Amino acid sequence: MKSKSDSLPLIRVWEILFAGLFMILIWQAVVWITQVESFILPGPMAVASAFVNQFALIWHHTLITAIEVLVGMVLGVAAGILTALHLTISERGRKLIMPALVMSQTIPVFALAPLLTLWLGYGLASKVAMAVLIVYFPVTSTFLDGLANTPKGYLDLAHTMRSPNRSTLMQVRVPAAVPSLSSGIRLAAVYAPIGAVIGEWVGASNGLGYLMLLANGRVKIDLMFAALVALCLLTVALRAVVGLICDRAVEWSGLNER
Repeated sequence: MKSKSDSLPLIRVWEILFAGLFMILIWQAVVWITQVESFILPGPMAVASAFVNQFALIWHHTLITAIEVLVGMVLGVAAGILTALHLTISERGRKLIMPALVMSQTIPVFALAPLLTLWLGYGLASKVAMAVLIVYFPVTSTFLDGLANTPKGYLDLAHTMRSPNRSTLMQVRVPAAVPSLSSGIRLAAVYAPIGAVIGEWVGASNGLGYLMLLANGRVKIDLMFAALVALCLLTVALRAVVGLICDRAVEWSGLNER
């Protein structure tokens, strides 16, 4: 007999499918009621037809965007984890780097896209950099909060056992901060595709963002919506995979209470 935890992924799949079906019905109802022109808002069937007919084209651009997102996710998460660990063990680092990190969030990341394209070119690098910038701060912030809020009982036990500071960090504080880090990575999985697509809108010759602009310029609105659907599917799939990995990481930390 399956346990409750084993059935959760299946329940989530049905929830996602139901939510998607509900949105499609609302979409179709709006098209029927308003009788809006297809070049403004195509119906779900027109978009589905464009998705099937142009599947090879959409798949090609989806792979490009997926590569940008995955590379940006890996680099952003790694940089965020290393920064949080450094700030935890270095008081001087906290005094110097934390104000700069906070100030950097006053600059809209999207406003940096033209500069990144100018500096790094129209290729993969500028899109990856955008994804890294969007991913970096949520991961750093949540992991740092988790490290700073380690339960006092754990730290007292480590002190009683005369554990060195570095061992306490890696064996006590890091496992205790894994749930917080997981929250940051889940957010990053949703934000990273946005960063990559914004970079593609500014300047690119491949990717879903580029395909959207191309389709819009040629008044192929059904293809533009099909590319948007592909982006949504990519984001949902990435979020699902990251969620499973984070769940396993929390289990590894030994702090889940399910």
